[in-house]
Amino acid sequence: MEQRKPPATEEGWYVLHDCRSIDWDAWREAPSRVRDRALSEGIDFLSAYEAVEDADEGQTAVYTVLGHKADIMILHLRPTMSDLDAAERHFEQTEFAAFTEQEFSYVSVTEASGYTEKSREYFEGEIDDDSGLAQYIQARLHPDVPDEEFVCFYPMSKRRQPDQNWYDTAFEERAAHIKRHGDIGRGYGSDVNQMICGSIAFDDWEWGITLWSDDMTSIKELLTEMRFDPSTSKFAEFGPFYVGRKFAPTDLPAVLAGQRVPTEEAHDRPDAVSEHAHDEAPGQPDATATQAGHAGGDADTHGGAHPGSAGEGDHPHGEGGDADHPTDDDSDSGGGRPDVSGDFERVDDAVQRVGRLGLMEGEDYDAGDFALVFHSETDAEDLVDDVEDLESSFDHYDRHVDTMVRAQSGQTYVVSIWTAEEAAETAAGFLSDLDGVTEQFGGPLGEADDSADQEQAAAASSQSIREQLEAEGVYAGQPHGEDVYALVVYSTADPETLDAEVDDLRSAFDRYDTHVRTTVYEGPDADTVAVASLWDTEDAAQTASGYLTDLPDVEGRHGEGDGFGTMGMFYTVKPEHREDFVEKFATVGGLLDDMDGHRETALLANRADENDMFIASQWDSKEDAMAFFRSDAFSDTVDWGRDVLADRPRHVFLA
Repeated sequence: MEQRKPPATEEGWYVLHDCRSIDWDAWREAPSRVRDRALSEGIDFLSAYEAVEDADEGQTAVYTVLGHKADIMILHLRPTMSDLDAAERHFEQTEFAAFTEQEFSYVSVTEASGYTEKSREYFEGEIDDDSGLAQYIQARLHPDVPDEEFVCFYPMSKRRQPDQNWYDTAFEERAAHIKRHGDIGRGYGSDVNQMICGSIAFDDWEWGITLWSDDMTSIKELLTEMRFDPSTSKFAEFGPFYVGRKFAPTDLPAVLAGQRVPTEEAHDRPDAVSEHAHDEAPGQPDATATQAGHAGGDADTHGGAHPGSAGEGDHPHGEGGDADHPTDDDSDSGGGRPDVSGDFERVDDAVQRVGRLGLMEGEDYDAGDFALVFHSETDAEDLVDDVEDLESSFDHYDRHVDTMVRAQSGQTYVVSIWTAEEAAETAAGFLSDLDGVTEQFGGPLGEADDSADQEQAAAASSQSIREQLEAEGVYAGQPHGEDVYALVVYSTADPETLDAEVDDLRSAFDRYDTHVRTTVYEGPDADTVAVASLWDTEDAAQTASGYLTDLPDVEGRHGEGDGFGTMGMFYTVKPEHREDFVEKFATVGGLLDDMDGHRETALLANRADENDMFIASQWDSKEDAMAFFRSDAFSDTVDWGRDVLADRPRHVFLA
């Protein structure tokens, strides 16, 4: 039997279609603080990957998925397999991932292979790199994710039945099938974009097909016509279809809330993919060159060569003969986000204006905040839903305080309060789009009091419990940016004895919804043992402290009373990197010894899980500790930790 040779191929970017379902029951039952943190980490992850901050080049986009198969699909294109691997694992470290289940995934690589004489010349090196054909092939290997609203993804293979075996078919017959298939595709070139990826040895099927369009019926019509072509009717086998709609990472809260996406504000500003979609990447032709290569070609060059051309593999779909998705003539080519800041008249009587609307310092805002007061001719009831949607989006920014509708004497006002004027300026751009807005004012709400007395008053509750517990050898605080409240006691008791005592205590604590976790940590010499207990509320932590101080041989930590302490928790190390982490700690410990104000730092491990670490440091003052956290050494350590930690570390600062 004649040994058939496969057509030559060239591979480009590696591709991952990651389809996830949402655990809606868990999402609804989760505390709001947990949902907020999950959304924040989800947005940060998707935004960073859309901006390709993780690799030299590539693309990422996120879509909703309609139907029962999944809820969202994250599409990654990256130069290496390791980039995809890191992206998938990085997502799993986010709080948002805990509410998802990977229902389906597909791994492939962009591929160029050809049957035409011109394509063979390319693979044999007879075509110049700057030729239209070469540039077209490179554009196929390093595609841009288009901005079209809808996506359709499915895997497929060529049939291998005794009487319908694609791979036993003569080369000339396969080439004829692909050319005819391509002729169909070219008829939809202005309506449908495509990406064809090879997946032999990568996944269960032979190709992964991704189609984009602003009208799903265009994709339906294309695939329907192709079903009647012998290339499909005789030789094609299809896997599951996933259909979705593109949304910006900042619209993730709207997706989880069941709102329409993209939201109006996302429509008004291009997302990260849009910004980068036409940027020139290394090794990738610019849009002008690609368009020039497409224009006016024939089937043997590449002007109309889509299915079956050098830009396609054995499986074909087709597009038009122009560039993959050229930028519209009137599109913004500036490369950055547009200025969404709104205009408003700056006033000095903002305190009086919000006061007349029932908002008071200390209850609704703090001195030094910045208020926007917009008057609208629309009835208050008709504005409530739109303002609530804006408020939901604003709440994902730390500097947002509150946004609301107020009615007074038959007049409608929208008030938005922020901790910084520049944040309010951006918000004004969205508020000014509300119906009926006629007058727009903004101004500071008094002057912030930066005195130590004011700071202590604002944190009176936290200070109070710290002072009460410190006398009993209990150290307390809140991890930066977290709602949980942390308690730590040190003991000189035998670790096994302490373990048994804490097991009993933990069983009692677990009956309370406010209990997060209670853990025993031990130093390498077993002389240092710490019990860390995390709670949702300060009151619950204060109650638990009484039980913690009853543990055997509890004592205060040396030097704690007159210094400043930090505790690093949730250092969950990937098992294969545990030794690396311990060695890194020793290196950082050497740097700490040379820093002004550093007293001591200890590394302790969870007795039940050696990969869960706890770091406690003592300093002469808060300023000394902060100098370290702002240092390049700490920044480098954090960057290094991203690859070895299985969770995001959090710190507790102890006054």
